[in-house]
Amino acid sequence: MTMGSGRRCRRWATAAVCAGALVVAGCGSAGEPAPTAASTTASTPVSSPATAAGSGEVTITDTWVKASVGAQDPTMTAAFGVLTNHTGQDLTVVSASNDVTDRTELHEMAMVDGAMVMRPIAGGIKIPANGTTTLEPGGLHVMIMDVTTPITPGDDVHVTLTLNDGSSMTFAALAKDFAGANEQYNGSAASSAAGSATMDMGTSGTSSGAGATPTDG
Repeated sequence: MTMGSGRRCRRWATAAVCAGALVVAGCGSAGEPAPTAASTTASTPVSSPATAAGSGEVTITDTWVKASVGAQDPTMTAAFGVLTNHTGQDLTVVSASNDVTDRTELHEMAMVDGAMVMRPIAGGIKIPANGTTTLEPGGLHVMIMDVTTPITPGDDVHVTLTLNDGSSMTFAALAKDFAGANEQYNGSAASSAAGSATMDMGTSGTSSGAGATPTDG
Protein backbone atom coordinates (compact mmCIF):
# COMPACT_ATOMS: atom_id res chain seq x y z
CA MET A 1 0.00 0.00 0.00
CA THR A 2 1.38 3.38 -0.94
CA MET A 3 1.57 6.31 1.46
CA GLY A 4 -1.17 8.16 -0.46
CA SER A 5 -3.58 5.25 -0.27
CA GLY A 6 -2.88 4.92 3.48
CA ARG A 7 -3.92 8.52 4.07
CA ARG A 8 -7.11 7.95 2.11
CA CYS A 9 -7.95 4.88 4.21
CA ARG A 10 -7.45 6.77 7.43
CA ARG A 11 -9.71 9.58 6.18
CA TRP A 12 -12.46 7.09 5.27
CA ALA A 13 -12.21 5.41 8.70
CA THR A 14 -12.50 8.72 10.46
CA ALA A 15 -15.55 9.63 8.38
CA ALA A 16 -17.18 6.28 9.22
CA VAL A 17 -16.64 6.78 12.93
CA CYS A 18 -18.17 10.29 12.74
CA ALA A 19 -21.14 8.97 10.79
CA GLY A 20 -21.67 6.28 13.41
CA ALA A 21 -21.65 8.86 16.14
CA LEU A 22 -24.30 10.85 14.32
CA VAL A 23 -26.50 7.75 13.98
CA VAL A 24 -26.23 7.01 17.70
CA ALA A 25 -27.07 10.58 18.54
CA GLY A 26 -30.07 10.41 16.24
CA CYS A 27 -31.40 7.27 17.95
CA GLY A 28 -30.98 8.80 21.35
CA SER A 29 -33.08 11.86 20.38
CA ALA A 30 -35.82 9.67 18.93
CA GLY A 31 -36.95 8.86 22.47
CA GLU A 32 -37.22 12.58 23.29
CA PRO A 33 -39.25 14.19 20.50
CA ALA A 34 -38.76 17.85 19.76
CA PRO A 35 -41.24 20.15 21.58
CA THR A 36 -44.34 20.99 19.59
CA ALA A 37 -46.47 24.11 19.80
CA ALA A 38 -48.96 22.19 21.92
CA SER A 39 -46.40 20.89 24.40
CA THR A 40 -44.74 24.27 24.87
CA THR A 41 -48.00 26.07 25.60
CA ALA A 42 -49.46 23.35 27.81
CA SER A 43 -47.39 24.48 30.78
CA THR A 44 -48.41 28.12 30.36
CA PRO A 45 -51.33 29.05 32.65
CA VAL A 46 -54.42 30.16 30.73
CA SER A 47 -56.50 32.79 32.46
CA SER A 48 -60.25 32.34 32.36
CA PRO A 49 -62.20 35.38 31.20
CA ALA A 50 -63.54 37.47 34.08
CA THR A 51 -67.26 37.08 34.65
CA ALA A 52 -69.66 39.35 36.50
CA ALA A 53 -72.48 38.25 38.75
CA GLY A 54 -75.66 37.32 36.92
CA SER A 55 -75.74 37.86 33.19
CA GLY A 56 -73.16 40.64 33.39
CA GLU A 57 -75.30 42.78 31.09
CA VAL A 58 -76.50 45.02 33.90
CA THR A 59 -75.02 45.60 37.36
CA ILE A 60 -76.24 47.71 40.26
CA THR A 61 -74.25 49.53 42.94
CA ASP A 62 -74.99 51.70 45.99
CA THR A 63 -78.11 49.69 46.76
CA TRP A 64 -80.31 50.49 49.75
CA VAL A 65 -83.92 50.44 50.84
CA LYS A 66 -85.73 52.78 53.18
CA ALA A 67 -86.59 51.13 56.51
CA SER A 68 -90.35 50.98 56.95
CA VAL A 69 -90.16 51.34 60.73
CA GLY A 70 -90.95 54.95 61.63
CA ALA A 71 -92.18 55.85 58.13
CA GLN A 72 -95.40 57.82 57.74
CA ASP A 73 -96.82 54.83 55.89
CA PRO A 74 -95.02 51.65 57.03
CA THR A 75 -96.86 49.54 54.45
CA MET A 76 -94.67 50.81 51.61
CA THR A 77 -91.04 51.56 50.97
CA ALA A 78 -88.65 51.80 48.01
CA ALA A 79 -85.31 50.39 46.83
CA PHE A 80 -82.62 52.51 45.21
CA GLY A 81 -79.24 52.16 43.51
CA VAL A 82 -77.27 52.91 40.34
CA LEU A 83 -77.90 50.64 37.36
CA THR A 84 -75.14 50.27 34.74
CA ASN A 85 -75.70 48.84 31.28
CA HIS A 86 -72.54 47.13 30.01
CA THR A 87 -73.89 46.39 26.52
CA GLY A 88 -74.08 48.39 23.32
CA GLN A 89 -77.87 48.40 23.21
CA ASP A 90 -80.54 50.09 25.32
CA LEU A 91 -82.11 47.84 27.94
CA THR A 92 -85.26 48.25 30.03
CA VAL A 93 -86.25 46.96 33.45
CA VAL A 94 -89.79 45.75 32.79
CA SER A 95 -90.74 44.22 36.16
CA ALA A 96 -89.49 43.57 39.67
CA SER A 97 -90.17 41.38 42.69
CA ASN A 98 -88.89 41.20 46.27
CA ASP A 99 -88.63 38.66 49.08
CA VAL A 100 -90.69 40.49 51.74
CA THR A 101 -93.94 41.29 49.92
CA ASP A 102 -95.96 40.07 46.95
CA ARG A 103 -96.27 43.50 45.35
CA THR A 104 -93.46 45.38 43.63
CA GLU A 105 -93.83 48.21 41.11
CA LEU A 106 -91.52 50.37 39.02
CA HIS A 107 -92.28 54.01 39.79
CA GLU A 108 -91.43 57.51 38.66
CA MET A 109 -92.14 60.98 40.00
CA ALA A 110 -94.12 63.27 37.72
CA MET A 111 -95.87 66.62 37.89
CA VAL A 112 -99.63 66.15 37.55
CA ASP A 113 -102.06 69.08 37.88
CA GLY A 114 -99.44 71.16 39.62
CA ALA A 115 -98.55 68.48 42.17
CA MET A 116 -95.66 66.02 42.30
CA VAL A 117 -97.07 62.52 42.28
CA MET A 118 -95.65 59.02 42.28
CA ARG A 119 -96.93 56.61 39.68
CA PRO A 120 -96.00 53.41 37.80
CA ILE A 121 -93.69 54.24 34.92
CA ALA A 122 -95.04 53.38 31.48
CA GLY A 123 -92.72 51.13 29.51
CA GLY A 124 -90.40 50.37 32.43
CA ILE A 125 -87.11 51.87 33.57
CA LYS A 126 -84.73 52.40 30.66
CA ILE A 127 -80.94 52.00 30.94
CA PRO A 128 -79.06 53.51 27.97
CA ALA A 129 -76.40 51.55 26.10
CA ASN A 130 -73.08 51.75 27.96
CA GLY A 131 -74.73 54.14 30.40
CA THR A 132 -76.28 54.37 33.85
CA THR A 133 -79.69 55.03 35.37
CA THR A 134 -80.01 56.13 38.99
CA LEU A 135 -82.84 54.96 41.22
CA GLU A 136 -83.25 57.60 43.92
CA PRO A 137 -85.77 59.36 46.17
CA GLY A 138 -87.75 61.88 44.15
CA GLY A 139 -86.99 60.03 40.91
CA LEU A 140 -87.11 56.53 39.50
CA HIS A 141 -87.35 53.78 42.11
CA VAL A 142 -88.50 50.24 42.83
CA MET A 143 -91.62 50.49 44.98
CA ILE A 144 -92.16 47.76 47.59
CA MET A 145 -95.81 47.74 48.65
CA ASP A 146 -98.15 45.95 51.05
CA VAL A 147 -95.41 45.58 53.67
CA THR A 148 -96.73 43.68 56.68
CA THR A 149 -93.48 42.71 58.43
CA PRO A 150 -91.50 45.75 59.60
CA ILE A 151 -88.27 46.42 57.71
CA THR A 152 -85.78 47.69 60.27
CA PRO A 153 -82.38 49.32 59.70
CA GLY A 154 -79.78 46.66 58.99
CA ASP A 155 -82.23 44.27 57.33
CA ASP A 156 -81.53 43.01 53.81
CA VAL A 157 -84.28 43.07 51.22
CA HIS A 158 -83.60 41.02 48.08
CA VAL A 159 -84.95 42.54 44.88
CA THR A 160 -85.07 40.84 41.47
CA LEU A 161 -85.23 42.94 38.30
CA THR A 162 -86.34 41.47 34.97
CA LEU A 163 -85.12 43.06 31.73
CA ASN A 164 -86.78 43.28 28.35
CA ASP A 165 -84.30 40.76 26.88
CA GLY A 166 -85.53 38.09 29.31
CA SER A 167 -82.53 38.21 31.65
CA SER A 168 -82.84 38.99 35.35
CA MET A 169 -80.65 40.06 38.24
CA THR A 170 -81.06 39.89 42.01
CA PHE A 171 -79.46 42.26 44.50
CA ALA A 172 -79.55 42.80 48.25
CA ALA A 173 -80.60 46.24 49.47
CA LEU A 174 -79.60 47.25 53.00
CA ALA A 175 -82.40 48.91 54.99
CA LYS A 176 -81.51 52.37 56.34
CA ASP A 177 -83.20 55.14 58.25
CA PHE A 178 -84.26 57.94 55.93
CA ALA A 179 -86.48 60.91 56.71
CA GLY A 180 -87.46 61.53 53.08
CA ALA A 181 -89.29 59.46 50.49
CA ASN A 182 -92.46 59.23 52.56
CA GLU A 183 -94.66 57.79 49.83
CA GLN A 184 -98.39 57.95 50.45
CA TYR A 185 -101.14 56.99 48.06
CA ASN A 186 -103.68 59.73 47.45
CA GLY A 187 -106.99 58.73 49.03
CA SER A 188 -109.14 59.98 46.13
CA ALA A 189 -110.62 57.37 43.82
CA ALA A 190 -109.36 59.18 40.75
CA SER A 191 -105.76 59.24 41.94
CA SER A 192 -105.89 55.64 43.13
CA ALA A 193 -107.33 54.50 39.83
CA ALA A 194 -104.58 56.32 38.00
CA GLY A 195 -102.00 54.59 40.17
CA SER A 196 -100.50 57.83 41.40
CA ALA A 197 -99.51 58.96 44.88
CA THR A 198 -98.25 62.05 46.60
CA MET A 199 -94.74 62.09 48.01
CA ASP A 200 -93.42 64.06 50.95
CA MET A 201 -89.69 64.22 50.32
CA GLY A 202 -88.85 65.20 53.89
CA THR A 203 -86.09 67.58 54.88
CA SER A 204 -83.12 65.44 55.77
CA GLY A 205 -81.78 61.93 55.58
CA THR A 206 -79.59 59.80 57.77
CA SER A 207 -78.01 56.47 56.98
CA SER A 208 -77.00 53.48 59.05
CA GLY A 209 -74.62 50.72 57.98
CA ALA A 210 -72.37 50.54 54.93
CA GLY A 211 -73.14 51.81 51.45
CA ALA A 212 -74.20 55.06 49.88
CA THR A 213 -75.60 57.79 52.08
CA PRO A 214 -79.21 58.55 51.11
CA THR A 215 -79.87 62.10 50.04
CA ASP A 216 -83.06 63.92 49.15
CA GLY A 217 -83.92 63.65 45.48
